[in-house]
Amino acid sequence: MDLGIKGKVALVTGGSKGIGLASATRLAEAGCHVGLVARSEMDLKSAATRIGAQTGVETFYTMADMGVSEEVDRATGEVAGALGEIDILVTCAGSSPGGLVEELTDEEWFSSLNLKFMGYVRAVRAVLPGMRQRGRGSIVMVVGNDGLKPSYWETTAGVANAADINFASSMAEQYGRYGVRVNTINPGPVNTGRWDGLEKAFARDKGVDQDRAHELAVQSIPFGRIAEPDEVADLVAFLASERASFINGAHILIDGAQRKAIMDL
Repeated sequence: MDLGIKGKVALVTGGSKGIGLASATRLAEAGCHVGLVARSEMDLKSAATRIGAQTGVETFYTMADMGVSEEVDRATGEVAGALGEIDILVTCAGSSPGGLVEELTDEEWFSSLNLKFMGYVRAVRAVLPGMRQRGRGSIVMVVGNDGLKPSYWETTAGVANAADINFASSMAEQYGRYGVRVNTINPGPVNTGRWDGLEKAFARDKGVDQDRAHELAVQSIPFGRIAEPDEVADLVAFLASERASFINGAHILIDGAQRKAIMDL
């Protein structure tokens, strides 16, 4: 299927690994030039080199901490300067500590909100003026199903993700009139390093080993497995594309119909 985005410029935050890397790869396969932003230069260089070699599109990468406004603005400007005006933004950068509310510190709460919520706000804020001026653009925020299906062992993530979802709805309403679409994708467990960390925290809080924690996660999903990054990336690419031209303000679950309460058994 031709997604209608050949030659477009896509900026992917958290693009050096996991869902971000898979999404950048899918967009490149569809013909997008991709700019990758993350904190590890080694991972970024490897990802950009591999994507460019596999797809033949132009790639660019720059290091930035999405928790710092000045770095987000700089990185966005560098991507636009290297590849051209940004047509597509995919936000994947950000993680939140797992844990129980009685044990979470203020610093852990602030860290989660600063990166997983405000990091997304900063990236969106950086690209919106140009998209509005050109009368087109697609923003896909990879958030998480705990913003829609709360669980007490993912409290900081759930709160940040719920804020992301509310923010995306507001931006879709405000900027849709300018041809800018804003949507969220909300995965459940995905086979990435980030999930491995959450699984370890869940095991700690439940007083079980990680194998049992993984078993509980798997049994909460009717398919009997967790998702792979490429499965999320396929949805990212579609939602970013012209094939999804009338989808705006949507919050799409991609969690295999996970029933989170079963993880608490």
